[in-house]
Amino acid sequence: MTERPRIIPVVLSGGSGTRLWPMSREDRPKQFLSLTAELTMFQLTLDRASDPERFGGAIVVANARHADLIDTQLAGRDALLVLEPLARNTAPAIALAAIAAGGGDAPLLIMPSDHVIADIDAFNAAIDAALPLVERGWLATFGITPDAPETGYGYIRIGEEVGPGAYRVARFVEKPDTATAQAMLVAGDHVWNGGIFMFRADAYLRALATYAPAMLAAAQTSMENAARTGSRILPDSDAFAASPSDSIDYAVMEKAERVAVIPVTMGWSDVGSWDALHTLGADDDGHAHHGDVIALDTSNCLIRSDGIRVAAVGVSDLIIVASGDSVLILPRGQSQHVKRIVQAIKDQENN
Repeated sequence: MTERPRIIPVVLSGGSGTRLWPMSREDRPKQFLSLTAELTMFQLTLDRASDPERFGGAIVVANARHADLIDTQLAGRDALLVLEPLARNTAPAIALAAIAAGGGDAPLLIMPSDHVIADIDAFNAAIDAALPLVERGWLATFGITPDAPETGYGYIRIGEEVGPGAYRVARFVEKPDTATAQAMLVAGDHVWNGGIFMFRADAYLRALATYAPAMLAAAQTSMENAARTGSRILPDSDAFAASPSDSIDYAVMEKAERVAVIPVTMGWSDVGSWDALHTLGADDDGHAHHGDVIALDTSNCLIRSDGIRVAAVGVSDLIIVASGDSVLILPRGQSQHVKRIVQAIKDQENN
C-alpha cells in the first residue's frame, strides 16, 4: 500500500485589507495584525495546518513588499515563500503555488491568510471528507454553513452527494440581494463560498491548461525565470505581468467538470469589517474593547487603540478605532463605508 502524500498548505496573503483601516494598511494588512488572538491571523492559518502527520511544509504566496514582515511572522515556522511581483488575483497566485509544489499529485489546501476558524476539529473532518475525491482528481471547495442572509458573500448550491459529506457543486451564485439570500437560507441547499479549496497540484494545472491557458503559460514562464534565494522564490516580473488577472472561481471552479463542495460548520469568519470583529469579540454587554481604552456608561461599542488612550462616555453602538496617526469613528452596522474613507484619503493625498 502506497503512503498517502502529505497535504501541502498554501496560504494566500495578497490582500490589502483596507476594510479594517486604520489598523490595517497597505504596508501592514489585516492578516499580520493580532486582532482576534495573541497570534496574528496569518500565524493562526499556518498553525491550523501544521500537524506533521498530515501536512507538509507550507507554501506562502504573498506580495513581495511584505517579504520581511512575513519572515518576522513566520517566527521559525517552515515555509516556502513565493513573492508576487504584482497582484494578479487568486487563480495565478495558486498557479505559482502548484508549480512551486512540484506540479505533481500532492494535494494542496488553499487558505486565505486572514480568516478565523474556531472549530479546528470540524475543519479537519471536512479535509478528510474532501481527500478521497481530491486524490481522484476532483477540485474541492469548502462551503460555510450560513447562519444569516448575508449579501456580502458568494454562495454555492449543493448538488447530489458524491461521497460521505461531499457533494457535487450544482452552481456558484454571485453575491445576492437580501431577498435572494433569505430564500437560499430558507431552502437550506446553499452554503457560503469561503474561498478555501483543496485539489491536487496537477489537477489544478490541468484545469488551467483547459480553461485559462494564457494564465498557465504566464505562471510557468515566470517560475522558470524566477530568482531564488534560500526559501524565497521571486517569479519573473515581466512574465507574471502578462497573466490575466482573475479569481480561481471565475477562471477554474465555475467551469471545471468535477467540482465538489464540502459543507462545514466551523465557526468561520473572514473578519471582513469592524462590525464582524465586534461580533467575534463582544462580551455579554456588547463591549469589545482593546488597548488603552476607558469606557464609562457605554454600550454595544467596539473601541480599539494600539497607541493613544481613547476615552468614551455615554455613547452606544459606535465603532472607534485609533491607530498611528488616525482615528476612525462610525455607527455600528456601517463599517462597509470604511472603503469610502480610504478612497477619500487617497484622493486627498493625490490632489
